[in-house]
Amino acid sequence: MIRVLLADDEALVRAGVRAILGSDDSFEVVAEAADGIEAVEAVHRHRPDVAVLDIRMPRLDGLAAGAEIKRTSPDTAVVMLTTFSEDAYIAKALGDGANGFLLKSGDPRELIAGLKAVADGAAYLSPKIAQRVIAELAAGAGGGRMARAAAAKDQVDELTPREREVLALVGAGLSNAEIAGRLYLVEGTVKAYVSAVLGRLGVKNRVQAAIIAYEAGLVAG
Repeated sequence: MIRVLLADDEALVRAGVRAILGSDDSFEVVAEAADGIEAVEAVHRHRPDVAVLDIRMPRLDGLAAGAEIKRTSPDTAVVMLTTFSEDAYIAKALGDGANGFLLKSGDPRELIAGLKAVADGAAYLSPKIAQRVIAELAAGAGGGRMARAAAAKDQVDELTPREREVLALVGAGLSNAEIAGRLYLVEGTVKAYVSAVLGRLGVKNRVQAAIIAYEAGLVAG
C-alpha cells in the first residue's frame, strides 16, 4: 500500500485527486493539508511514502514545503502537482530534490503511474515536462553544451563500472526493482548503489543523476 499526503489549498482539487487515487487499491490517502506548513507537519506526523504538493499554497508554498520535507524526511518522495509548467518552477523543484513533477491538466492515469513510479524509487516527470527538460539540454549551444558533456563524463569516469551501469539505467527511467531485474541483483543492493551514485555525483535526486547520464552519453537522446 502506497501511503499518500495530499496538499492543495483548494478542497475541490484535493477531492479530485483523492477520487482518482481511490480508483486504485494501491493507494491510501493518509492525510490532507491546505497549505505548506500543514503539509510539512503532516509528513512528520504520518510519514507517508509520497507527498503530493501544489506549488501555489498559502503560508508556505509547495516549493519551500517540498525542500523542507526532503531535508527533514528524505524517505518521503515529493511530487509537485501544478497547473504551472514554467521552467523556473521545474528547475527549482528538481533542484531541491523533488522526485516528480506532474501537471494538473494531465491524464489521471499519468497521476497514478507517476506516484507508483516515485514510490518504487524512480523519478517521474510528466511527459510534457520531460520533453522540455530534454529540449533544454539539447538546445545547449556550442561550447556550453560541450563543456557540460565533458564535465559529466569526468564525473561518470569516477564511478565504478557497476555504478555506471546503474546510472545508465536510472537515466533510462528504470525503478530500483526494474534495475534489480536487469542486473540480476536484489533490490536492496540496487538501492545502495543508487545512493552511492547520487553521493559521488553530488546530486540530490534521480532526475539530476539522469541529466548527468544523458550529458555523459550513457543514455541516448
